[in-house]
Amino acid sequence: MTFLIENWHLFLLALVSGLLLMLPALRGGIGAGLSPQDAVQRINREKAVVVDVREPAEFASGHITNAKNVPLAQLQERLPQVVKNKTLPVVLVCATSPRSVRGQAIARSLGYEKAEAMAGGMNAWRAANLPVTKA
Repeated sequence: MTFLIENWHLFLLALVSGLLLMLPALRGGIGAGLSPQDAVQRINREKAVVVDVREPAEFASGHITNAKNVPLAQLQERLPQVVKNKTLPVVLVCATSPRSVRGQAIARSLGYEKAEAMAGGMNAWRAANLPVTKA
């Protein structure tokens, strides 16, 4: 018991560091979103539409099969043309995930309630050894 009392600062440090490690997941930031495996399940089971928000040159270098390329800057006006059914799940993808997270916010503001960003983007997709199509 005296060890605990004398070393309270070590326990406090461990508690704070644990909370800081959990903070991104609790806030829904980094680490949030669909894993590539979850995205595959949405595509196969729920007929999710994959929207790649990277620029056309990035998209041409490799993308998910049947993905639609709508650069983030054009998402607001083009998403309703590309995905007419707002009840379908939409998986947003970019290179690493920051753009797709912004795309998710735009899609949800347009009424796509099932819009989700894929965590890790195409880098995570490739790391999971999932198929990539080149234009």
